[in-house]
Amino acid sequence: MITGKSMLKHRRISPKKMVPLLDEVRGKNVEDAMHMLSVLNKKSATFTMKALKAAVASYRDKGGELSDDQLFVRVAKVDRGPIWKRVRPMYRGMATVILKRTCHVTIEVGPKEVQ
Repeated sequence: MITGKSMLKHRRISPKKMVPLLDEVRGKNVEDAMHMLSVLNKKSATFTMKALKAAVASYRDKGGELSDDQLFVRVAKVDRGPIWKRVRPMYRGMATVILKRTCHVTIEVGPKEVQ
């Protein structure tokens, strides 16, 4: 069975903000997922759309012949990436650490599993 996989690494958004959107996309067919992502006005939607298009292109490169309405998002997950630490001056001469979180987005598309 042919599947297409895509991984976006070091995206500058918190994984906590990516999870709800990926939960919505997981299990849908690619055509519906792309339509949903195109109308959302969220930073996470642009990253997910980019990964989804790359996964479909990977599927096509491997010789997959199913159309977008027959392909399904089989895996949609986010992993924690490296955290950038920045220092910000605070009151009374102190400083605090600002954590800039990143994430890795993984999407895999393929035909629907038969059970």
